[in-house]
Amino acid sequence: MNYERELQVALEAVNAVRDVILDVYNSPDLGVEIKEDNSPVTKADKAADKIIRQILSNAFPNYALLTEESFDDKKRLENDYVWIVDPIDGTKDYVAKNGEFTVNIGLSYKHEAVLGVILAPVSGEIYFGVKNEGSFYLKNKDAKPEKIHVNNKTEDLTILVSRFHTNETEQNMIKKHSDKIKHQTTIGATLKGCIIARGLAEMSYRFSSNTKEWDTCAMQVIVEQAGGYILKFDGTPICYNREDVYNHDGYVICNKKENFLL
Repeated sequence: MNYERELQVALEAVNAVRDVILDVYNSPDLGVEIKEDNSPVTKADKAADKIIRQILSNAFPNYALLTEESFDDKKRLENDYVWIVDPIDGTKDYVAKNGEFTVNIGLSYKHEAVLGVILAPVSGEIYFGVKNEGSFYLKNKDAKPEKIHVNNKTEDLTILVSRFHTNETEQNMIKKHSDKIKHQTTIGATLKGCIIARGLAEMSYRFSSNTKEWDTCAMQVIVEQAGGYILKFDGTPICYNREDVYNHDGYVICNKKENFLL
């Protein structure tokens, strides 16, 4: 199936929320609240969520929606098409004002991630991937898309780690494979997958079980369509539109199957 219209609407949606997100980001009051799961939410999360939902729903009224900041209507489980949205991925990075947060819009079809768009609001960079079409990078919304691909390195690897979620298990795994993993870089949110998709790093671990479908859906398409992998620790890809949205099993992002190191 050709997802050209879905892609154009998803790109419209991320571009529509950039200024809203940055206006709050550059203001003295982010309106930070702590949710039940102990994660932060800001005025910008809520405003961006509303705009994205409206744009996607108007264009595709028959598609279901699963977004971080809205009620989870389980009727989505009966729908083949589900938009999976994180209006601000990396809210801790947003609150810390380090620029390493993103807007994620993914689309799943029959539990498979088939389209992903990720915007880095501060830089204006956009990444997108479409099943069977490849992955692309735009320096800004007006730039010409550049096709991207993972690199082929299997030695002298660079691993990307989270600023807020790295843990002892991850560090022990990096030490275990120190013969191959030689460099470690800290970067926030789904930018890890985007950087690996561009061939600028090779792998990343996520051992914690607190990510959810909207953290990985868009990124998974971009990584996979760039020739890479996002795999659970049993070696299988993550599926989407599940009743339980948590990625309990964790995952590995890698450029090549040979770098699925456990």
